[in-house]
Amino acid sequence: MAAEFSRAIELGVKLSKRIYYGRDRRLVMSAPPMPEEMTADAESYLPTAPMVYAEINDPAIVDNPDVPSYQPYVYGRCDPPALIPLHMHRVAVEVDCCLDTAFVTVSGAWRLHCVTASKSCSCRIAVPMGEQGSVLGVEVETPLKSLNTELISMEDGADAAKAASSKDGLLIKGHIYTLKVPRIDGGTVISVKFSWSQKLLYEDGRFCLNVPFTFPSYVNPMVKNITKKEKISVNVNSGTRTEVFFQSTSHHLKRTGHEATKIGFSTEREVESWSREDFNFSYNVASNEIVGGVLLQSPSLQDYDQREMFCLYLYPGKLMNNKVFRKQVVFLVDISASMQGNPLDYVKTSLLSALSKLNPVDTFNIIAFNESSSLFSSSLVQSSKEMIEKASQWIEMNLTADGGTNISAPLNQAINMFSKHGGSLPIVFLITDGAVEDEKDICDAIRGRLAKGGLNTPRICTFGIGSFCNHYFLQMLAQIGRGYYEAAFGVGYINLRLERLISTASSVIVADINVDSLKDLDSLEICPAHTPDLSSGSPVLIWGRYSGSFPDNVEVDGTLADLGKFEITMKVQHAKDIPVDRVIARRQVNSLTAHAWLSGSKQLEEKATKLSLLTGVPSEYTSIVLIEIDRGKLATKTEKTVDVEAKKMTFLRSLGIRCGNIEATAENRHPEEAEPKLYEASEMILKAASNFCARWCNCCCCMCFLQLCNKLNDQCVTAFTQLCTVLAYFECINICCEICSGN
Repeated sequence: MAAEFSRAIELGVKLSKRIYYGRDRRLVMSAPPMPEEMTADAESYLPTAPMVYAEINDPAIVDNPDVPSYQPYVYGRCDPPALIPLHMHRVAVEVDCCLDTAFVTVSGAWRLHCVTASKSCSCRIAVPMGEQGSVLGVEVETPLKSLNTELISMEDGADAAKAASSKDGLLIKGHIYTLKVPRIDGGTVISVKFSWSQKLLYEDGRFCLNVPFTFPSYVNPMVKNITKKEKISVNVNSGTRTEVFFQSTSHHLKRTGHEATKIGFSTEREVESWSREDFNFSYNVASNEIVGGVLLQSPSLQDYDQREMFCLYLYPGKLMNNKVFRKQVVFLVDISASMQGNPLDYVKTSLLSALSKLNPVDTFNIIAFNESSSLFSSSLVQSSKEMIEKASQWIEMNLTADGGTNISAPLNQAINMFSKHGGSLPIVFLITDGAVEDEKDICDAIRGRLAKGGLNTPRICTFGIGSFCNHYFLQMLAQIGRGYYEAAFGVGYINLRLERLISTASSVIVADINVDSLKDLDSLEICPAHTPDLSSGSPVLIWGRYSGSFPDNVEVDGTLADLGKFEITMKVQHAKDIPVDRVIARRQVNSLTAHAWLSGSKQLEEKATKLSLLTGVPSEYTSIVLIEIDRGKLATKTEKTVDVEAKKMTFLRSLGIRCGNIEATAENRHPEEAEPKLYEASEMILKAASNFCARWCNCCCCMCFLQLCNKLNDQCVTAFTQLCTVLAYFECINICCEICSGN
């Protein structure tokens, strides 16, 4: 779907060459906002910032709504539709950073500048979200209508069927959310507000925020006298009792406030052209030690669970000399036939990189699996230069995609390899793109094997590729194994995220973390049930519900890399400016869903549904609907008829990642096949209907005109449109052929 979406935008950019802006126009380049080496990529036109596009089925309606120009009539249709990027007139970004989560709201105004005033078309919104982004809401305003998204439960079978059959409201490559706004008149200004939550990455002792904010130059208005306003504001509340320090930002910001644990920055200005780089912001919590705390919050009146909430956090600190544990590492790599091509190539690259970063005191092994297993060595080997070189050669020779998928046997092989003694931390990295039938049995068996806990109990880290694997199984397995889970829903993100997972899990500074101070509460529900280790690359968050008297201080202990004892006393405070419920919402929904999948509990499904509706975080059991309100009808209707005639509800696709696809795994379908199609047609063509050009495949007068316009300057366009009409009258088709073949 990503390549089709990109091709639709590319055709839309070409189609926009029909538009004449008059003499008071500004020169705007039309290249996509990508490095030169990527411009030939099939996905180079994918949005790298919030965008709105005109969906053009009929090329004849493409024109300047203010200054109509003479256009040759077009006999043909774009099927699927071309996507013309709209000109943006203003944009604002508001970010609230709380603990390790950022809440982002992007709002802006786009004008339907490419459709004649007497016509209308649908507009498509596309917003790329940051790391592990979760859609929270979309609002659209035009002079004639308003639209907003809402979550509804899918308990009703009819609603579930409508959501399942919906063709709109979906994610491209797992992070670009897109939906369609119907029937917008040419020349209309569209105001859009889009909200999402995303994860703050933790690197070198800093929290790092990245918001996609790289706009292509062709969204700049072509008329010189239009002002362009850009506003950015960032508010940070770390939750700690230590001071927050600003580190860096990609855009010029002014400090608006600085109060110990809180810091604020903003800017508002007119710009010559829109941002050509993503918005990056980083800060650290000023401490050379591991810091932590506990935040308490009371539930809202609408909450299904009226017990109090708590959130415990541990930050690794910014010491660069933190000692990390020695490691025993086994890499489990899926080499089934579905991994053929880029998925396996990217995994190999990440695996070679991980091997090169092992310390000489570490040991490792590699198991490649499909229906059977292939081992690099019968036991763990020392990570010497010679052994790593042999492993690299073995990877190139033996990691070839073929066969089916069996996870249980190689996982047990890996666990059996670890030494039961010593100060090394045993870690399994499971990398797969498939789902298997015995996943629940695997979870139950691993829980039994790892029940004793302790330093020598293997940690299991999981990495899922695409949407055919069961991500709830992988989350559950990582939770049972006190490890980390990561995913790449787009194949192109495998390297970045797999290497980050391996780096984080390999940098443990405190293991076997225990929280014993909460045992005396009247009731306690804590998640994750198995506390993960603290890595220098990732904070630890533990949350839950309780009833009773919460202690003023919480004691936490663990084991350091030198096998010494780690102890910290955490102060308990009531959350004032930090919305704990929002910070943990996505984690809670995913955890409840994973447990519901494993146990088959309807009660847990109901809890996940209620929490999803309460917090606005999409889940497997809820669906997004688009509510459209017609202002004209609203003004003339009574309260009784408003819902029926003035409001329209459109079901969008569910954003749940589902519980894998065993059938697709058995058929060895490639991960990229899991992406839904935006349009039913498989090719981007302009269907020919012209009497003159229909005999040439995929060509018509419009297409020829568009291709030639790419080679002409703007002053020639008007004259050429008139020439095309005259030549067409005399059936001078050879010109069309020459232009098409020349392109």
